[in-house]
Amino acid sequence: MSRQTLIGKSLPRPDAKAKVTGGAQYTDDIHLPGMLHGALLRSPVAHARIASIDIDRARALPGVKCVITGNDVPAVRYGNWRLVPELQDETALAVDKVRFIGDEVAAVAAVDADTAREALELIDVEYEELPAVFGIEEALAEGAPHLHDAHTDNISLTRNIDYGELDRAFEEAFHIQEDVFTTHPVNHAYMEPCSALARAESDGRITIWTSTQTPYYIQCLLARTMELRENDVRVIKPHVGGGFGGKMELRPWDFCAAWMAREIGRPVKFTLDRTEELATGRRRHAVKISSRIAFQEDGTITGKEVRAWLNGGAYNGMGPTATFLIGNFGAMLYRIPAYRYRGLYIYTNTPPAGAMRGFGAPQALYAGETQMSQAAAALGLDPIELRLKNSMTEGDEIPGVATVGSCGLKECLEEVRRISGWNEKRATLGRGHGIGVACYSFISGGVFNWFNTKYPFSSAEVRVFDDGTAQLSTLAADIGQGSDLILPQILAEELGLRMDDIRLVTGDTAACPQSDLGTWGSRVTLMAGNAVRRAAKEVKERLFEMVSLKFDLNVIHELECGDGHIYAKNKPKRRIPFGEVVAMAQRANRGEPIKATGYYTPRDCGLVSPAFSFGAQVAETRVDLDTGKVEVEQMYTVHDCGVELNPMAVEGQLEGSIQMSLGYALSETLVMQEGRTLNTTFLDYKIPVAADMPPSISKTVETFEPAGPFGAKEAGEGLACPTAPAVVDAVYDATGYCCNDLPITPEKILGHLGA
Repeated sequence: MSRQTLIGKSLPRPDAKAKVTGGAQYTDDIHLPGMLHGALLRSPVAHARIASIDIDRARALPGVKCVITGNDVPAVRYGNWRLVPELQDETALAVDKVRFIGDEVAAVAAVDADTAREALELIDVEYEELPAVFGIEEALAEGAPHLHDAHTDNISLTRNIDYGELDRAFEEAFHIQEDVFTTHPVNHAYMEPCSALARAESDGRITIWTSTQTPYYIQCLLARTMELRENDVRVIKPHVGGGFGGKMELRPWDFCAAWMAREIGRPVKFTLDRTEELATGRRRHAVKISSRIAFQEDGTITGKEVRAWLNGGAYNGMGPTATFLIGNFGAMLYRIPAYRYRGLYIYTNTPPAGAMRGFGAPQALYAGETQMSQAAAALGLDPIELRLKNSMTEGDEIPGVATVGSCGLKECLEEVRRISGWNEKRATLGRGHGIGVACYSFISGGVFNWFNTKYPFSSAEVRVFDDGTAQLSTLAADIGQGSDLILPQILAEELGLRMDDIRLVTGDTAACPQSDLGTWGSRVTLMAGNAVRRAAKEVKERLFEMVSLKFDLNVIHELECGDGHIYAKNKPKRRIPFGEVVAMAQRANRGEPIKATGYYTPRDCGLVSPAFSFGAQVAETRVDLDTGKVEVEQMYTVHDCGVELNPMAVEGQLEGSIQMSLGYALSETLVMQEGRTLNTTFLDYKIPVAADMPPSISKTVETFEPAGPFGAKEAGEGLACPTAPAVVDAVYDATGYCCNDLPITPEKILGHLGA
């Protein structure tokens, strides 16, 4: 019998029907008896002291049930780096100062949304405006106003990586490729705006439904900011309409809903509108990157130096992680004997930046991959050949930071060259028609900011029943990426059951094992998947003991699960239905349930990740030399995600990555003026739609990742990184213009052509 019957199969998502028919319930769809509607008062100025707040008129408005300010709640500072208290710089509502246009100042709960919004207009806030800084250079200038008293230079933190003889590498280099790049802030543009609904229970505990990708993390931070015990807060994650990193953090509406619900004894719900999301929401970091790479005459890299300045906005948020990751990804992909990185996180009076798909890698790889293509031109080498010469292979490492396990980068490059017709097209495409290449590498679950955490990185509980079914309980959060499909698929494979035999319980901190850190860093398949396998194996051992006794076998390793049965490997006709074995085990143990909890925490994997994905992408573009318009005609992608557990799911992730990355490369940007976001609707914020998507051909180079379940590793987030540099290279091939300042716009191309 075939050992793997489900792994590698393109199975449909269990939530697909509910989503396409409108049956899926999101947070804003939930209505509780007596529910009130919340609204947030936001600062209209970028930087000011709060002299006074008068809420009397708002409280007196009929229908208003509660109004709070920062003076009414605990001034507990929080942030996502909970292990580093000095980096926690946010409060739920502003206390002494506002630091960006949109900073939350007060909250109202009323009988309906219109009344809540009307009450906001009755709150009188007196601001003493302060000088503001909006860009990196302004913030670092001598005498610049500082946002936080603890950082008078506006530098929140620095991150360093340093190894090898870098000075010698540059002294002896045949060619030094030196460039400065800038990237821009972009919005996550998820379809579901953030929403939170809280209810105070009769025993004083709090239940909150929220559109989050980190339920346990919200539980921890909400308990801390409300000065409650962790288990006094229950977090429930309904369906989430996209996250992409933008729904990782505790946000003011989570806190305000919970606090106000407890204050007045009625449920309170906050739901943002699209303008709030675009104008004040988290965004991808705008970064300035200075990079230089040393090459020998044959193209061998001997050293690299990167400096990065991140515009973090008003608060740290996920900034410490981004600052480190840009340095890490700057040293990935290629063998670099000597490397130096200095990353600075800068406060400015703009909305805080946060995690977004690829987190640090899109900025780092846009700079690094554009440099590789430009260096190839300077050295007279083919861009793919230059990459092949320097590609990482299994066992390579960034000293003290990361070690590469499975790696199919070279195979990806060779295959993408073949399927794209690279050699012929690079030599024959005429002016205005270009082809470009870029590579990527990405983590399969970050470990960098969770040392000394009190819980495992991931856990899963498996319980089996005498009717031949199983239940999987996990806090791993499906935000559209498909973990609610993949984790049951892994369990069904391990237990030899059908997908229909698996019941999934997820997204509830009161019903699931309390130790999954959420969905970020492409961690769920590898980490939660390993936890599922470990729980399943423990369950199987208990069941195998019963069958071993019945069949008079010496070792349980002679048994296997499959086709709803447990059977002897060498004599598959000697089999017992799975449910019958469960019943036998329960009878033998006086009815004790057959269940197990599996845990996973990576060990001995360096500072970053237990595994890394790789890939290469080729973009073919046509540029209108009269208008500067760029049309991406074809994308070719080859990626190494280990073993594909579900090829259709991987394909969907690839297509989503290309869509998001094309927007990053060509059209999306948050237009800012003196700290104010000007494009606050989807009419003005230009995300690519289905009609803008180019044809795409994708292939997989299969490697086996020992750290991953069934050999799998990351697929989808890293693919958000190569598109922008591949398009940049293709536009350069078509026009001679290399864009070092994203996004690529017709104006920039025409400026080059005119010059």
